[in-house]
Amino acid sequence: MSYRYPHARRYALKHVDVTIDAGEFVCLLGENGAGKSTLCQTVNGVIPHSRGGRMHGDVVVGGLSTRDATVAQLSRRVGIVLEDPESQLFTTSVLSEVAFGPENLGIEREEILRRARQALRVVQLSEYADFPPSALSGGQKQRLAIAAALAMRPDILVLDEATSQLDPVGTREVFSVVRQLNQEHGMTIVMATNKGDEVAEFCDRVLVLHQGELIAQGDVRDVFADVELLDRVMIRTSQASQLATYLAARGAPLTSFPVTVDQARREIIALLQGAR
Repeated sequence: MSYRYPHARRYALKHVDVTIDAGEFVCLLGENGAGKSTLCQTVNGVIPHSRGGRMHGDVVVGGLSTRDATVAQLSRRVGIVLEDPESQLFTTSVLSEVAFGPENLGIEREEILRRARQALRVVQLSEYADFPPSALSGGQKQRLAIAAALAMRPDILVLDEATSQLDPVGTREVFSVVRQLNQEHGMTIVMATNKGDEVAEFCDRVLVLHQGELIAQGDVRDVFADVELLDRVMIRTSQASQLATYLAARGAPLTSFPVTVDQARREIIALLQGAR
């Protein structure tokens, strides 16, 4: 699939061909302008329906072509959380925020409340049901945006740079909740992010975009080990991966390439024991 925005000279996405299986947790990596947000918007039909422009090829979500299905139809299958939670939150209470989507579907009141309260339990915000969204922290607001998407009962959750404005605590809150949805509820996750440490710990597979092209994909360890490629496209890997690269360059390679802190700790202990 390729896509060009209205009045743009260059294609934002060029010949992207990828399959994401049900139940996967996939992270999109790439520099600003690489096409991550554009790819996210093709999943829920905003592209091409709302953005216009020119699209070649097809995007198929759960058997539905996004060319044929409306954004409203796709919203029942795909929930999306944006970079700035403030742009998605507009009601006077946390509970009403989560209930807004199902209410627009014409669902009965009792079912709306059941969905809303269940979604708040999942993101651990039940005790804030009567609070105004403005009273929440950044991480809590992003979790509220996730709860609002969950109340629509989607099969797929797309997060477009949803942690870029959060501190490390808020970032970990969001990643932990999303991982729980993936592991315990079987939800498919597509997440655009540049948080290398969290990608290493939580994601199953990584897609690397550069200037609109998909230039690498695979297991986190394999992708992060390609130091030359990631340096070329200015992507920072996890701290554990950076340490392994540093040691290898100075003649002390680790037995296997670590991507998480726990993996690095085991490898360094083995290295030190072998040096005795």
